[in-house]
Amino acid sequence: MKKFAKFVPALLVALGLFALGLTLKAGIDNIAYRDREVTVRGLAEREVEANLVTWPISYSIAGNDLEAMYDKVTSNNSIIVKFLTSNGISEDEISVNPPDSYDASSNRYGSDSFRFNYSISCTVTVTTSKVKKVRELLNRQAELLKQGIAFSNSYINYQYTLLNDIKPEMIAEATKNARAAALQFAADSESHLGKIKTASQGQFSIDNSDSSTPFVKKVRVVSTIVYYLED
Repeated sequence: MKKFAKFVPALLVALGLFALGLTLKAGIDNIAYRDREVTVRGLAEREVEANLVTWPISYSIAGNDLEAMYDKVTSNNSIIVKFLTSNGISEDEISVNPPDSYDASSNRYGSDSFRFNYSISCTVTVTTSKVKKVRELLNRQAELLKQGIAFSNSYINYQYTLLNDIKPEMIAEATKNARAAALQFAADSESHLGKIKTASQGQFSIDNSDSSTPFVKKVRVVSTIVYYLED
């Protein structure tokens, strides 16, 4: 019994060294494993219809009698507003911008060949969520020509403002697509996909689907994920 007791300390030391060796091996294997990784990107795209539109209706008049021109501006603005309100656009969705006037006679670089001394530019702007209604009225605005208004359309701005409603689903889709790519890479390299090392979500972009349909938007996001690879 006494002889066996002499070997106990040595046995404990041996067991300790063995456990230490296992721990070191696991640590080395873990470091080696963590050096193996794959970076993948997952794309999510969705087409949506604009839910907000800004439609400027602009026109210009010229003349020599400012008082008469003022009356013409007032009349034109009333005609445009009536056209809009009688066709489904509410007054709180319409803004009549202050007129912008130009005095040709005060231009020191001008000449005496001007037919009119004054010109006035005006814009009536519609800002509404009734996108389909605006598209309908765009096809009917020639009715304003019959009433003597030579209008021009400035840039019509269609927007999509409900991004937060679709963000979670799109992020989940982008992450799913990234994982599918990582799984394929792991299979091709005869590895197993491990945990996520890092992940970053790209910024959402909203662009026109194409130039002929600016009211249709393409929402896009790319997620970048780094996975560990295991044997």
